[in-house]
Amino acid sequence: MQSRRQALKKTAVVAGLLATTSLFPQFAFAAFNKDAFDAKSVADALKALGAGAPTESKDVSITAPDIAENGSVVPVAVATTLTGVKSMLIMVEKNPATLTAMFHMTDSVDAAFSARVKMGQSSDVYAIAIMNDGKVLFAKKEVKVTLGGCGG
Repeated sequence: MQSRRQALKKTAVVAGLLATTSLFPQFAFAAFNKDAFDAKSVADALKALGAGAPTESKDVSITAPDIAENGSVVPVAVATTLTGVKSMLIMVEKNPATLTAMFHMTDSVDAAFSARVKMGQSSDVYAIAIMNDGKVLFAKKEVKVTLGGCGG
């Protein structure tokens, strides 16, 4: 079994190799959309991504706590079993920057991701699936925050 230190060391070596070959920055920045991450609302973030209006769907799921005691580290998981998913997004409606995570994929990747997000206050949290055919599907859940994370 590999220790955490060994795993981190190997990850750093691989990242260093990618950076020296100029591959890493090219892929990292190709998927970054500054306007989407700077957007102040769900609609503005989707517009910046070139996506249309979202439709609520039972095929998209979100898992998050009902009450987050610490808004700095709120665990959120998003998933869908649908095929043809282009991107999965995690958005927090009342955050200063609504888009908190974006995952791009192909059909060979399961559309199931988890992350820890910062929340400054109680808010609806969205799982959004942008499909290859242009449809935008979402699920949402209200998360109450008792201790703020975004500067609170």
